[in-house]
Amino acid sequence: MRSQLRVIKADGGVEPYLHTKVMGTINAALGRVGRADVYLAEQLADVVTYYLYHEGRRSRVASSEILSMVKVVLSSTGHEDAAAALSEHHYERQLKRRRIEVAPIDVEGAEDAALLWNGGADGRQPWEKGRIVRDLVDKRGISPETARTIASMVEEKVFGMGMRVMPSSLVRQLVLGDTAAVLHAERALATA
Repeated sequence: MRSQLRVIKADGGVEPYLHTKVMGTINAALGRVGRADVYLAEQLADVVTYYLYHEGRRSRVASSEILSMVKVVLSSTGHEDAAAALSEHHYERQLKRRRIEVAPIDVEGAEDAALLWNGGADGRQPWEKGRIVRDLVDKRGISPETARTIASMVEEKVFGMGMRVMPSSLVRQLVLGDTAAVLHAERALATA
């Protein structure tokens, strides 16, 4: 039996390859052009998974390689517009990540808010979802898979806010809230 393929994320993290994640990515790309189809997404994801396990013959693959394979599979099966939409979505997310900074500010009053809106404070850092993952794993003992889920939830909220400079206190609150929600859901599933 072949061992579980590992995916090297852009931030250097490593996680197990999930066929369902590829399937979801393909279906989302099809959905962006008005043709979401779970059955088709599953069939196309099967092609990617088969290649990775039977032709690639590696134990690790970069997430960027998987993205490229998904785009090739979409394009070669007549879904060039979905491949283009996937590329556009990917680049939009990269731009958002590059444009957001986290300022070491604990917003408690108007003067803190003014500091934030005037460009933040010294020590600003670029937004990095991986930092949340590492903190949850190293300091809280949360599994890497759960930590990635939480970090992704937080990132979606951060992107939705449209702020260029995020106070670190707000990021901490978002992480705490989403951590509580995910851990509660995991406990509920374990006792169901």
